Formats: sequence, structure tokens, C-alpha cells
Amino acid sequence: MTASNPMDGGDTAWVLVCAALVLFMVPGLAFFYAGMVKSRNTLVMIQQNFVALGVVTVVWILIGHSIAFGEDTGAGLFGDLKLFALQNLDEAPRPALHVVVPGIAIPTLAFVAYQMMFAIITPALITGATADRLKIAGWVVILAVWPVVVYAPIAHWLFDPEGWLAVRGAQDWAGGMVVHASAGAAALAILLVVGRRTGWPGTETVPHSVPLTMIGAGILWFGWFGFNAGDGLQANGIAAQALINTHVAAAAGMVIWSIAERFRQGRSTVVGAATGAVAGLATITPCAGYVDTASALLIGAVAGLVCQVALRLKVLFRFDDALDVIAVHFVGGVLGSLLLGLFGKKAINGIGADGLFFGGGFSLLGNQALAVVAVVAFSFVVTLVIAFAADRTVGLRLPADEEFGSDRRRQGMDAYRFAPSFVAGAGLASGAVDEPPLTATRIAAPSSVQYRLVTVLVRAIDAGALESALREAGARSIVVTEVHAPSTHRDTVVMRDQRSELALAQRLKVEVLVRDTDVERVLDALDSDTIGGHEGYVQQAAEPLSAQARTDEDPVS
Repeated sequence: MTASNPMDGGDTAWVLVCAALVLFMVPGLAFFYAGMVKSRNTLVMIQQNFVALGVVTVVWILIGHSIAFGEDTGAGLFGDLKLFALQNLDEAPRPALHVVVPGIAIPTLAFVAYQMMFAIITPALITGATADRLKIAGWVVILAVWPVVVYAPIAHWLFDPEGWLAVRGAQDWAGGMVVHASAGAAALAILLVVGRRTGWPGTETVPHSVPLTMIGAGILWFGWFGFNAGDGLQANGIAAQALINTHVAAAAGMVIWSIAERFRQGRSTVVGAATGAVAGLATITPCAGYVDTASALLIGAVAGLVCQVALRLKVLFRFDDALDVIAVHFVGGVLGSLLLGLFGKKAINGIGADGLFFGGGFSLLGNQALAVVAVVAFSFVVTLVIAFAADRTVGLRLPADEEFGSDRRRQGMDAYRFAPSFVAGAGLASGAVDEPPLTATRIAAPSSVQYRLVTVLVRAIDAGALESALREAGARSIVVTEVHAPSTHRDTVVMRDQRSELALAQRLKVEVLVRDTDVERVLDALDSDTIGGHEGYVQQAAEPLSAQARTDEDPVS
């Protein structure tokens, strides 16, 4: 910075904090997606998101930033390569910053860091669409190429003051088109190459960890404040307006999605609430610094309704978007970009423009529509070429036998290691890895007594009620294990708009050691209203469990 344009410490600190917030969205996105895939694909999904931090950072520093924000080549399509590897930043004819108000006084490196985080998270959005199928080697190839040949030119068109769409009057505050629409169009192109999951549309799409998804959603919501409020590059009233608009739109999206979900399905779910919030966040992104709070509230509400309806697109057009990236991010980004043409308000931001509802006529709306078409078409076509090339070289799709569990094959480990819970002797206990086993109750019985082992499956119930009922029926030893098993009564799970019938039901496997004369009493107890019925079988106890072969000192395990 020169003496006539000193660095503003407050603005610089704000932009750097916002850059960190946007980076924090990457693990948030990884958790959000990972919780919704199969437990045996958790690590692969997290890897596909985290690897962007490495690959995209390198290509952005080397060439991406120069294409996006270097000196325009003359047609408004992309910048030159004079800023290769961030060389000559101080010699640039201008700070090469975003479309912002004049007089910004922050180091160019702060702007580089902020925009680099946008470049990292944008392709990461795609991984939700290709869940359970994407091969990491092919994905790394896409990550190395896509930010340079797709994202960077689009960023130049709309974020650089000399970009051809920016010059025409199109506006995109923080990436409704540059981030969400471009990533959504790219996701659709890659889906055409990798194809559908085995068995789709009957494929189960059931979250294995809703808490993990909700943690991810919370991190995304928090990080989005930096995503939207930092885009003006100043800590001022516009930043405050963008932040409150971001929060209000997310809240409205959550509320409307939950209400609509309850009317359509009879219940509101936490996954639906999180999805509605993310839809509101994606939709307000292009508008956050250009609209007032009331408009942001309405935009978020519209997003909660429209994006939920958009869930049906994948069924209508038969593309297997596993985690609804297109319905939430693509539709949200496009919707918000067009709604800006209606709700834009120049009084909020001097570099903005009035939309149709505030006396601006159709000018802004027309510019927004042109920009949406250009961005979507460019991203889709170029990504399709990249995806075909990656598929023909290193391959994009996992082998079919890995779709249902790729962590062990690709990572050499599993995300989780479970130990069964059990009842031993007198009461319930929980076993855990590396914990010493509980000592079982010892049984003394006359040598003439024979035992049977009753093995049944029951639904999850109160452990105390289960033990009490079985003890009263004559159970001598009880073992309870959480299992997934075929069942005559299949469970149905609804995630967003998709209803899945589980091939394997979550049940408690109950093994009861009981005298031969008490078998019917145990079965009656399991059929009682307290337990709620059972599925299973009765077998003769193994020889070591026979009372004829036991002494008072033999433990029952």
C-alpha cells in the first residue's frame, strides 16, 4: 500500500477472519456429507472434501488467482498470467480486488487468501452428488483442473470489475453463480459420466450419523457469516447487513422447509431443518450485500419451499444426486441470482442496483438471467469434457463391489469400531473396546436340569423392562447385542423427500439361557406388551452350557 492509500488494520483483520471462517466450512461440509452416507464410506467422503484443501490451494496460488483477478486480457473473459505464483502482486496496475466500493485499503495478499478459500470449497460441494461412487484418483485430477479452467474464468466474469458479465451489470455478491450454480452444473456433468449407484432408485439413502450431519450444518451456518459478510472487504454497515441477511435467510429456509415437510410427510425432521437452512444460505449468497432484511427473510422462505420441491427433479430426470446438491446448491444459487433482479436495492449498497420491485425495471433481472445461462452452460460443458478425460485416463467410478463399503479398501481402516452391549448375569452393562469384561453370574443347578438357549430379535426397548420381564420368566443368563439383520417387519426411513425401506433392520439380538421347562414362559414374556413381540428361534443349549456338565464353580458366559 502507498502512503496515499494506507492499510486499514480493521478491514484487514476482518477479511483475514472471514477467510478463516470460509476455510472452516470445508470440514463442516465434510461432516455434513459424511453423516449422510453409509458408515463404511465415511472416511472416503471426508477425504474427498479435505483433499481440496491441498490440491486447490496449490493450483490457485500457481495460476488460478492470476486467471481470476489478473489484468484483463481485453475481452473480459479471464486475466493474464502475470501474477503466476503470486509474483508481481505489488507491481500490478491495480489491487486486482473484487467488485467493491472504491477506497478499499487491505493488502492484496489478504484478498488472495479470502478468494482462495472460495476456490477450495466450491468443487468440494460436488462430492455430495457423487457419494458412494467417486474414485479418489479421478477426483484429484478434476480438482487440479476444474478450478483453473472453470471456476477461475467464471470468477473473473463476475467478481473482477473488468469481467464481461460484471461490465454488463450482472451482480453476484458472494457466489450464487460463481460458487453454487457453477458447482451444481458441474455436479450434473460429472453424474452423467459416473452414472447411477447400483440399484438406484431403490438404493438406500439413509444417514448413518444424523448428529455428525447436524454438527456439519452448524459449522456451515457459522462459516457462512465469513462467506457472505466478508465479501465487501470492509468491516462496515454493508458487512453487518450481509451478516444479518445471511442468518435471517437461513432461519426462514429452515422454518419453511420444516413446515412443508410436516404437511407432506406428517413429521418435521432435523435433517430437513438443516437442509432448509443450507438452502436459505445458498440462495441468499448472491444477494446478501444488496438487499434489505425484509427481502432476505422472503428470499430464505422462498428457498425453503422451492428447493424442497426441487428434490423431485432427480426422480423426474433420473439422475442420481445422492445428497441433493443440485436441488439445494444449484437451484438455490440460480434462484437467489434471479431473485436479486427483483429485490435488489441500491440504497443498501451504492454499487448495487434497484431490482424490479424497487423501481429498477427489468434491467437487473435481465442481466442476472443472462449471467445464469452463461455460467451454467460454460460450467456444464467444460466440466463434462474434464470428467470424460479423467474417466478415460485414471477412472472416475469405484468398482461396484466397493459402493457399499470403500473405507476398508481405500483407506485401510474403518471410521468406527463398535463393541456390543450385553447383559451378563444380574444386569445390563456396556462393553467397550479395551475394557475388561464383566464377571458373569454363576449358576448352580441339579444335574438333571437341561437348559435351552433362546435366541430372538426384538426392537430397541427399555433395557430395564427387558431384563425384568425375562428374569421373572426364569432366565438364568441374558446376552443382548445390537445387530442389523433381515426382518419380517422392515423399517422405513425418510430422508428429505426419499423414502427408503431398509434391507437390514436394526434390532436387539437377545440370547437367553433358560431351563427347558421355562422356555414357553420366556417366549410369552417376549410377546408381552412390555417387549412388543419377537422374531427368532429356540435351540438346545450347547454342551458346555448343560447343567449336567457343570459344577458350582463354572461361570456362565
